[in-house]
Amino acid sequence: MASVANNMASSVSLAKFAQATDLKKRLWFTIGALIVFRLLSYVPLPGVDATALGLLADQTKGGVLDFFNTFSGGSLSRMSLIALGVMPYITASIVVQLATSLSPQLAAIKKEGESGRKKLNQYTRYGTVALTAVQGYFIAVGVETLGANSGIQAVVEPGMLFRINAVVSLIGGTMFLMWIGEQITSRGIGNGVSLIIMAGIVAHLPTTIVNLLEGGRSGSMSAFVLLAIIAVVVGLVLLICFMERAQRRILIQYPKRQTQRGMQADRSHLPLKINTAGVIPPIFASSLLLMPLTITQFAGNRVQGDSWWGDVIISLNQYLQHGAPLYMALYAAGIIFFSFFYTAVVFNPEETAENLKRYGGFIPGIRPGKNTETYFDYVLTRITVIGAAYLTFICVVPEYLVSALSIPFYLGGTSLLIVVNVTMDTVTQIQSHLLAHQYGDLIKKSKLKGARRR
Repeated sequence: MASVANNMASSVSLAKFAQATDLKKRLWFTIGALIVFRLLSYVPLPGVDATALGLLADQTKGGVLDFFNTFSGGSLSRMSLIALGVMPYITASIVVQLATSLSPQLAAIKKEGESGRKKLNQYTRYGTVALTAVQGYFIAVGVETLGANSGIQAVVEPGMLFRINAVVSLIGGTMFLMWIGEQITSRGIGNGVSLIIMAGIVAHLPTTIVNLLEGGRSGSMSAFVLLAIIAVVVGLVLLICFMERAQRRILIQYPKRQTQRGMQADRSHLPLKINTAGVIPPIFASSLLLMPLTITQFAGNRVQGDSWWGDVIISLNQYLQHGAPLYMALYAAGIIFFSFFYTAVVFNPEETAENLKRYGGFIPGIRPGKNTETYFDYVLTRITVIGAAYLTFICVVPEYLVSALSIPFYLGGTSLLIVVNVTMDTVTQIQSHLLAHQYGDLIKKSKLKGARRR
């Protein structure tokens, strides 16, 4: 059966797009939603001088906020309504998932099925509003102070009214963006939140390429460094494609049954991806790390030299600069932690072993039940170590090289990983829809043939 499905998948043609009406609707909806996202990134906050803000953004380039700005598609540098992007939503979902694992009450809610999932989603939304409000306030204060220190009036009328207005606008923008992501997931193609993050990264890609070529043309970057960057990017793309398709197949055998050819045993494979967690660990780690850093970066400009607390914040910002050892260590630790955490959320060895036992399946040489569960846990832990090491290498090493080589623009492995991974997932979903449409055509043809025979 698997070989038949693979043959059909390989025979899927792009010409089927014209016939797959539902797929076309989903694609157009996804494209339209992403266009709305990009248009919103150019709508500034009320009370912000866009021209002065552009000058201020040019003066404050570099640092960890460039990373955040890339994820939001440049919205942070323009102080748009969606300056925070979907990062507060991701952070809130992390907190809820961690709380679900630690709290028996939330774990019981999760087991309630669809109603429990709706309750947890509601808690996530409440957390998103709270986090957006805190980050939005510090961003508003930071823009006022940073503009005053630089001699640039980025805010037309600074004060509490502007801060409240900015917080309300940012909350509305983030919630609308979260709603768009949910609509893409249900009515479009792919994961909505991941596609929004990818769209923001891709929007920065032409600028990055132009800066790269301009650096080679002007001589600020040597030809060797330019070729080395291109070779590293190509190598990373190939490595990501290979690792995302890599699997550890576990042989599953079923009891013998009577067939036309006599007694035969059915065999199948349980595929376990080397990177079971996908692109979630880097997104979670960056979101969890960027939230406090956003607050401290903007707060540091306000309390500069005022007190010992201000000096602590400034020192913390220096140690947590982009490419700093402490920042890289925390980022790597976050990726490793979320690799194991999200793998445990996605794959449940106990449930899988119980399902195999229920349907009579077993792993050759291993008893069904508890022994099978232990074996699954053992294999999954080993491949997760490889997956976590791969994600850490992809995300951390390019970040270090960008800092070490003093490249004047952001070129990160995390962005590359997200773009390649989300693209592969989206293409896989498109192929699945085309395959389902092809199966539907075959079923219709078989029904017609059956009717003719009658």
